[in-house]
Amino acid sequence: MTDLYSEAIKTREDHLYNVMSNDRFLQKQGLNNEIPFFIFPYNPKEQTDIEKMGKRLKTKLELKGVRILKINLYDLSIDLLKKAGIFEDILSNEHDLLPSELFEDLQGSLDPERHIVPEIGRRMKAQFYDILWITGVGEVYPWLRSHTVLHNLQSVATEQPTLLWFPGQYSFSQTGGSSLKLFNRLADSRYYRAFNILDYQI
Repeated sequence: MTDLYSEAIKTREDHLYNVMSNDRFLQKQGLNNEIPFFIFPYNPKEQTDIEKMGKRLKTKLELKGVRILKINLYDLSIDLLKKAGIFEDILSNEHDLLPSELFEDLQGSLDPERHIVPEIGRRMKAQFYDILWITGVGEVYPWLRSHTVLHNLQSVATEQPTLLWFPGQYSFSQTGGSSLKLFNRLADSRYYRAFNILDYQI
């Protein structure tokens, strides 16, 4: 890793720490009554370094007294498939199924409205936390789409800030609206109700 690359990671790490340890952010101030959803977009090529940064950041925030509830969508999906009793069957039959058949099988047990978000809600109720982190977005594509998860989260995640770690681009313009582009190339549906945390000012 070059010094310049390291500095770019550190700059974002410092910004995220300063924002998420600040009472203004934790108390959801300055959002104009919008839901407290934030997106942290990053280059997918940085995935390994971002994961390391996330671990450091979580430790530093918790030492500051900021409690993080981290939910990885991939791990959550595995848990739900095991709970439904179909995980081993999917592993055994994966190579024999058409992509459309596998997608249909997964959709039944990983529907965001009926399964994913209710399970997130249960985990939220089971733990005291200040910020909800949603990770694993890239690992669950195309079975789960980030905009669908965010849309359904609006029914349960409104009390504390939520941060979606997004491997791709998130942009907003007055003319084009918001744009989620997974892996910097796969356009997701538009989602208008989240803020880019890199633009958040203390």
